[in-house]
Order: sequence, then structure tokens, then C-alpha cells
Amino acid sequence: GTTILAIPFPGGVVMGADSRVSTGTYVANRTSDKIAQLHDTIWCCRSGSASDTQALTDYVKHYLGQLAVETGRSPTVKVAAHLMRKLCYENKDNLLAGVIVGGWDAVDGGSVYNIPLGGSCIKMPFAVGGSGSTFIYGLLDSEFRPGMSREEAHDLVKLAISHAMARDGSSGGIIRTVVVTEEGNAREYVPGDQLPFGP
Repeated sequence: GTTILAIPFPGGVVMGADSRVSTGTYVANRTSDKIAQLHDTIWCCRSGSASDTQALTDYVKHYLGQLAVETGRSPTVKVAAHLMRKLCYENKDNLLAGVIVGGWDAVDGGSVYNIPLGGSCIKMPFAVGGSGSTFIYGLLDSEFRPGMSREEAHDLVKLAISHAMARDGSSGGIIRTVVVTEEGNAREYVPGDQLPFGP
């Protein structure tokens, strides 16, 4: 159970997630980091099996590092997403993993790809996932606009995730975010007692 969300803006992308990892009804970790770095300005939000998604991100990170050395340039978000898709699709019988790959590159600027359970790969105007996502589709459809500013995107990520955390028992804890731009990565967190929406 998780809530993950990524919203691109003209100069990059805002990615966010809650921090709850649960084994049934027991919360195993309340401050986990579900946002993983795949390359300099390429990140990934993880949902589903923690061990599956950790293994996948480790592989993609390895392959992107190799690619960067061999080609002498930074890989695109598209390549990262399609690497992740290949691993998810070819091992679909053994994996429980839904990931969002997002980031900035010189070709497409900020972009977001959804890779759900079966191993599809869909470029999205914004991407949402995890058990908590079902509670906030209405909010996001209502509030999202293409071409939002960095601040607007960041605020919406935090608002939507806090609403999901209030309704979904498998989402909770704190909100972690990363703002990815050409300049670099700005990480932030919102403590559980300072969320923009409470239960």
C-alpha cells in the first residue's frame, strides 16, 4: 500500500510519495524512502513489493550508469523508462511492481512515464500510483492543468498525497518529494503533523 505521484512542469518534474511500508496491518517502516534516484536527473517512485522494486531500481541504475559511460552522454528519461519496462514486462509472472519513472533531460525537458503491473509503459501528462491513488483521481483531474509552475506542481503533489494518506490505511507517515530540474535535485519532506490536509 502506497501513494506515489509525479507532475511535470516546463522546467522539470515534481515527484512525491508517502512513507509507509506495511506487512498486512503492521507498519514495518513509517519513514521509508519510496523515491529512488536512477541517474543524475532521472528518478523513480516505487509501489508494490518493496524488494521487487528495490531490485528493479538497482538494475536500471546499473544499466544507465553503463550506458552513460559507453555513450559519453546522459541517458534520457525515455530510455530509463523503457529499460524499467523491459525488466517489468519480461518478468511479469514473478514481479509485483508498479513504478513511475520521471525526470529531466535535454531532449524532452521534464517528463513522466507510468509502468503499471503488467509492464506497459505509458507517457503521461501526470502519473499517479499505489493503493492510495484511487482516492485522489477526482482531486487530480479537477486540479491538474498542463503547464503548471514549479510551485503549483509541488503544492498539488503535497496536497493530493496528504488526502490519499488520510483515506488510505496503507498510506501514511510523512510526504517525501523531489523537484528535478536541469540545475539538479531538490529534496524535501513534510512531517506527519504539518500535512496540508488532516483526517
